[in-house]
Amino acid sequence: MATVKLAPVLRSFAGNSKQVSAEGSTLAEVLNDLYKRYPSLKAQIQPEGELSRFVNVYVSDEDVRHRGGLNATVGPNDTVTLLPAMAGGQ
Repeated sequence: MATVKLAPVLRSFAGNSKQVSAEGSTLAEVLNDLYKRYPSLKAQIQPEGELSRFVNVYVSDEDVRHRGGLNATVGPNDTVTLLPAMAGGQ
């Protein structure tokens, strides 16, 4: 099972967990497994089916946009990091 690390802003959608485990061999499968337990996460990560452009997703520290997006391969020892983009400042 892959480890999924959640940014603080997403933890309330996943029972306040810092990280969880999820099964799958692609990012899409891992996320679908995650959504089965935490359905409200889907609106934050994939509001219209595709990955939100406001969420950065990494598999073992590599941006999935460079690894095939939802088709990115995820191994059982990989870490998926979900990190919403932050805006603001002056």
